[in-house]
Amino acid sequence: MTIDFSKNNGLIPVIIQDNQTQQVLMLGYMDEAALQKTQQEKIVTFLSRSKNRLWTKGETSVNYLKVVSIKEDCDQDTLLIKVIPNGPTCHSGTTSCFATEPQISLLKELENVIENRFSNPTSESYVASLLQKGINKIAQKVGEEAIELVIEAKDNNPDLFLNEAADLLFHYLILLKAKGFGLEKVENILRSRMKNK
Repeated sequence: MTIDFSKNNGLIPVIIQDNQTQQVLMLGYMDEAALQKTQQEKIVTFLSRSKNRLWTKGETSVNYLKVVSIKEDCDQDTLLIKVIPNGPTCHSGTTSCFATEPQISLLKELENVIENRFSNPTSESYVASLLQKGINKIAQKVGEEAIELVIEAKDNNPDLFLNEAADLLFHYLILLKAKGFGLEKVENILRSRMKNK
C-alpha cells in the first residue's frame, strides 16, 4: 500500500465503515504515524487535529474500532477502513456519527440471534440445544426441513409451504453457523456467479 500524504499537509481522510452492516460510522484523519500504528495494532488510530497528537478511537470510552481491512482509493490519498466496532462510534452515543441508523436485514438480525445463542447458551434455547446435539443432528434437521418443504410444494396450501420455507431457512442458518460460516460467505459466492451469468 502506497499512500500519498503530500496533498493535505500530511493528512489523509479516512472513512470508517462497519464490516458487518456496511454502515459508514465516521470520518477521521491520519498521518503516516497514525496509519502505521493502526496497521500494527489492528485498532484505528487517528491524528487528532484539535489536540495535535495521535488519538486511538476508544482510548477513553473503550469503544475501539477493530480493523478488518484497509483499502486505499484510486488516487491513493483516501482510505476506507472496515471495522468491528466495540460499542457506539459517535461521542453522542449513537452507532454512527451520521444521522441514520443502519437498516439491518432480517436475515442478518436472525444470524445475530443465532450467534448469541451459540455464544451464550441457555437451557431454554432451541438453537443451543440443537448445537449441543452436534453437527450430524443439525444437518439431519436441515434435510428433514427440506423434505417437508418439497412435500408442501406439491400441495396447494400457501401458509404451510411458506412456514416450511421459513423453517428450512432458519435451520440452514444454524448449520452455516455450526460450520463456522455466515450468510455473507454464501452471498459472496452468489455474487461471483452472477458476474459470470
